[in-house]
Amino acid sequence: MLTFILIAVAVILVTIGLVKLVDKFIPTKFKPILNIALWLLIGFLGYQTYMSIYEPIQFNKLKNKRYKTVISSLIDIRDAQLAHRQVTGNFANNFDNLVKFIDTAEYTITQRRDSSIIDEVLTKTYGVDTFKDIVIIDTLGFEPVKDSLFKNSNRYKTMMNVPNAEGKKFKLEAGFIEQNDINIPVFEASVKKNVILADQNRDLVMQENQVVSVDGVNGDVLKVGSMEEVNTTGNWPKTYGSAE
Repeated sequence: MLTFILIAVAVILVTIGLVKLVDKFIPTKFKPILNIALWLLIGFLGYQTYMSIYEPIQFNKLKNKRYKTVISSLIDIRDAQLAHRQVTGNFANNFDNLVKFIDTAEYTITQRRDSSIIDEVLTKTYGVDTFKDIVIIDTLGFEPVKDSLFKNSNRYKTMMNVPNAEGKKFKLEAGFIEQNDINIPVFEASVKKNVILADQNRDLVMQENQVVSVDGVNGDVLKVGSMEEVNTTGNWPKTYGSAE
């Protein structure tokens, strides 16, 4: 981009020089046409130079705005998945099941308290009452997952839809990773940057897909979770909000 700007500025300066040469050496009858053509060229190159600076600025503003709305949906998906794992022991592998879970599932509200009881073995051994400590978990009631996560909002019913990308949905995967002979549930929800920015300049989108920066979303996708490691965080930097 910088190279293009420098070339455009150089061409503009050369063109201005040509205008002066035309004014000095070209016969009078040809001057108006050549001057108009050269000034049109100067205007065109000036516009292109301006747009080469202005368009990326506008692209970044729109990109950041769209990323934030996409990230909000990814956070909702993650919260719903974490609730699903807490209640069922695993993650949902499709949105229909996840939405149905939120509509119907309940958290069990418990209370943990310490107590003690007679240790019959030790009491029999020593001939005196001997006690041992235990933990008692009381069930106090139940709370709908929907109320806990989304209060009075029904946005979970549309969280699978990619914002500003009509008809496009997040990709949702779930499964298990084996570690130390234990199957650990994992999930990943993702969307390609190309989908989020489908209506934008292709060259700028290609540049965005190649971003490697602590202040940017690295790679060509926005995602939360992972199918390759035990990880439920998002791949966006803190400038877009917490990824935890």
